[in-house]
Amino acid sequence: MAPILEIADLKKLARKRVPKLFFDYADSGSYTESTYRANENDYARIKLRQRVLVDMSNRSLETTMIGEKVTMPVALSPTGLTGMQHADGEMLAAQAAEEFGVPFTLSTMSICSIEDVASVTRRPFWFQLYVMRDRDFVINLIERARAARCSALVLTADLQILGQRHKDIRNSLSAPPKLTPKHLFQMAMRPRWCWDMLHTQRRTFRNIHGHAKNVSDLASLGAWTNEQFDPKLSWDDVAWIKERWGGKLIIKGILDVEDAQMAAKTGADAIIVSNHGGRQLDGAHSSIAMLPRIVDAVGDQIEVHLDGGIRSGQDVLKAIALGAKGTYIGRPFLYGLGAMGKQGVTTALEIIQKEMDVTMALCGKRQLADIDRTIIAESPF
Repeated sequence: MAPILEIADLKKLARKRVPKLFFDYADSGSYTESTYRANENDYARIKLRQRVLVDMSNRSLETTMIGEKVTMPVALSPTGLTGMQHADGEMLAAQAAEEFGVPFTLSTMSICSIEDVASVTRRPFWFQLYVMRDRDFVINLIERARAARCSALVLTADLQILGQRHKDIRNSLSAPPKLTPKHLFQMAMRPRWCWDMLHTQRRTFRNIHGHAKNVSDLASLGAWTNEQFDPKLSWDDVAWIKERWGGKLIIKGILDVEDAQMAAKTGADAIIVSNHGGRQLDGAHSSIAMLPRIVDAVGDQIEVHLDGGIRSGQDVLKAIALGAKGTYIGRPFLYGLGAMGKQGVTTALEIIQKEMDVTMALCGKRQLADIDRTIIAESPF
């Protein structure tokens, strides 16, 4: 196997090992995918200042995110169907994150349940909440997250209505996959993936199946999921969730200064500047383009994080320089998971850590706390 040197290498390997419908699910955006592409491409427009003949010894990337110590300012994003990239995917990714010393965020739409992840980890992880029409189910999710000792609740605010992702429709995406000739062929071409899936019982949305009302089989699960995202979600619901949860709260999906100002007033601990990986409003700004404006507006009131488009340690450092206190990676760890399971997630984190460390040194900095906009030579934003 060729050496794994960058996130793109993990992506190539994952494409070879994960059935097309699930690889496409992770590697796609909505409609024309213009925002998905901008999320990645806009980092290249930011130029760094090279500094020389300064002390580059004893460097450290350690910092905190919402008061929790992390080895670098990177968390694993909440991603749906992670357990379809690799068997028991959420459990493996959570273990890799824990061992590396960064937060793992479990999605409501995960294949492995809250309890599954809690059973294989020792440190608290974060749980991402989708607000459904069935408020009793939402309360149940919050209580389960509390029972699992989750240390933060990540409320996703930008999925009241689902953006159309053409690849998922063309692939007839479902979990578990439909056993049509097309899907059987795709899976037959990925024997390692099939072998691992045969040896796990986790193949559907285990946070939902058996917990939501009238969801007892796969048919009822699909119908329930399709109708449950709540288009009436409002700031009043944020207050209700914050009171019900009672712990640290992060609001994900902020891409507008006015929304950031509203979020800061809720008393949440952090916001995540995000456009859902380019999977919702196609044609919106990239996350990194909006970050400086949002930091300037509310950075002194609430901790600002960033999600979207990060494919290297340099990307992380650019986000920190522009004011983010933490960042999230989704696709990079999914590529690693699909490519090599738990070790692939660790490899993705190692790549980002090394790139970030070297770039910080070449910018003439030794500590993450010293990183600010002075390392930016040119910013197009």
